Amino acid sequence: MTDFRYPRQLRLLTGGDFKYVFDRAVVKVPDQHLLILARPNDLGHPRIGFVISKKNIRRAVQRNRVRRIIRESFRLHQHQLPALDIIILARRGLDGLDNPDLHAMIRRCWTRAGKKARKLT
Repeated sequence: MTDFRYPRQLRLLTGGDFKYVFDRAVVKVPDQHLLILARPNDLGHPRIGFVISKKNIRRAVQRNRVRRIIRESFRLHQHQLPALDIIILARRGLDGLDNPDLHAMIRRCWTRAGKKARKLT
């Protein structure tokens, strides 16, 4: 049975983890409302981190909603993604999307990130 948990091993936790991706992001998936930066890792599973600033999404409630929806989508799609360290960068207007639109957008972004990463190997 496939495990859909979201343990600490699936998260970018330290500044060094984020720096590793920011310094040499190989996979870039731009979208109108967000940017995904990713870099292959040797762990055998994907990891995710978020950069959602107050400048782009003013209210904490909205930042948390966006983070929660993307995290849930990642949890459900983690077995379809290659072993990447992924950073989600929020852009202005992301908080204006309703939940179904946000789900659809992030699903498209996972597909695009997977395709780009598979081209590298």
